[in-house]
Amino acid sequence: MFKLHQEKLTAATFGLAINAALYIMTKSEFQTLLSHSSNVALDFARTYVTDNLPNDFRYSVRLNASTDDINLKQFDIYPRDNDKIIDFITADKVINLLNRNGKVPVWIDISVEYVYKGYTVFQLLCAGRYSADQNEFYYLKGETGPFGIKSPTLPIDYIEGVKFNLKPKPKRIFLNG
Repeated sequence: MFKLHQEKLTAATFGLAINAALYIMTKSEFQTLLSHSSNVALDFARTYVTDNLPNDFRYSVRLNASTDDINLKQFDIYPRDNDKIIDFITADKVINLLNRNGKVPVWIDISVEYVYKGYTVFQLLCAGRYSADQNEFYYLKGETGPFGIKSPTLPIDYIEGVKFNLKPKPKRIFLNG
């Protein structure tokens, strides 16, 4: 279970000029959104957890978490991405992985997952639908592009207002770290 963080932002917040008619997200724009969303998710997580969360970041990316219908023609869909997880990667690698020809997943849920080797590791759960049309982005009203800021995973016995410890690093095989 997650809680959603809501903060009204505008494209101008990031110094971005967006042409809604023909929008291609540049890697620079995506980097700006990832950086800002990471910092907002970090601050949001600090209201929930007792852990010391470093300001140095790594990411665990789960591709195509939505396992979309390949017949959806208005999106680029990569069926080979189904349930792939790429662990402990840098922001630059996230940008290169998720920005494909100016198209990005229509939603990317970002939350603090754990702390490891001096890094705060964010979980990025990504839609399998890639689009350059910002109107397809789920978090358009929040104006964070495709990013939805979520709380860390809440423990089963979570009590509102009581901070908790993050779970330790998952026992996955780290291919990149």
